[in-house]
Amino acid sequence: MVEQRADGAGARRAGARAGVARARIREAVEAKEVLAEALRGAGISLPALGVRTPSSVEEDRARYALVHLGVCAAPVARALAEVIAKGVRA
Repeated sequence: MVEQRADGAGARRAGARAGVARARIREAVEAKEVLAEALRGAGISLPALGVRTPSSVEEDRARYALVHLGVCAAPVARALAEVIAKGVRA
């Protein structure tokens, strides 16, 4: 009987962790979409903009999903810097 309770508690914890992971991924996807929209409004496109999720259970407990900006050409990086600088000065 005790083993069944432990298994049930473990399953509940695993389910809770999965729910947290899904929420973190949803949060990152929404943030990516907001960022992409803002960048488009400024005339900037980051082709590799995406979301990276934790790759292991251990990371899942400790980290959020990440908005991955990827790589971009030098002119895109300069345009992004200019938009950020304008926002800071405003």
